[in-house]
Amino acid sequence: MTADDPLHPLILKHKQRALRDGFALPLTLRVHRALSWLLRAHREEEDFDTRFIMLWIGFNAAYAGNLERALDDQGGGRRPEAANERERFDGFFRDLVRLDTDGRIYKALWTRFPQEIRILLDNRFVFAPFWKHHARSPGGAGWEITFEAAKRAANSALAAGNTPVVLSILFDRLYVLRNQLLHGGATWNSAANRAQVRDGAAILDHLLPLFVDLMMDNPDEHWAMPMYPVIEE
Repeated sequence: MTADDPLHPLILKHKQRALRDGFALPLTLRVHRALSWLLRAHREEEDFDTRFIMLWIGFNAAYAGNLERALDDQGGGRRPEAANERERFDGFFRDLVRLDTDGRIYKALWTRFPQEIRILLDNRFVFAPFWKHHARSPGGAGWEITFEAAKRAANSALAAGNTPVVLSILFDRLYVLRNQLLHGGATWNSAANRAQVRDGAAILDHLLPLFVDLMMDNPDEHWAMPMYPVIEE
């Protein structure tokens, strides 16, 4: 990404400073926090593990909302954490695609990262049922069938221009990679998972600025208050 690219983090930061007075507090917090992590991630040119983690935190900052629901989920234990997380970012994707009238997200997926996406979709090591199978946990039986079905669904969604489904399947894979890194399931700078970490960081590095830009272009949209808002003492 060149320094004059409209999606370069520094240019997005200038845009945020110019527009922020017109943002409601939830959007202000989401964009400010997401950009802070995006800018920090760009300083990590060689350490793909750290870059991926920082980009994922930035993604979290952008999409995480609905404080009341998030607190209920934590306290009530109604559903597994992963299910709640999946619901939140699936809803975020649907909102962004609805607002993306120029199809910028689809173009990014189709023209910029088709090869990397196919590699991730073909990689069983970032497929959650594969690990459930090896752990003999519920949901792991017949993982090969589920694996092939998910790939077919992603390819069909790409062909049909169903961007929310493509994003959902893609981020399922990235979420497994996120869990491996954040929960100590991988070695730093390991040769065993270099390709998926490198490609995952590249995909997030391209999509997160686009997500943030779309959010800033739609300040009148109802953006829920993120969890952990700023509290004045």
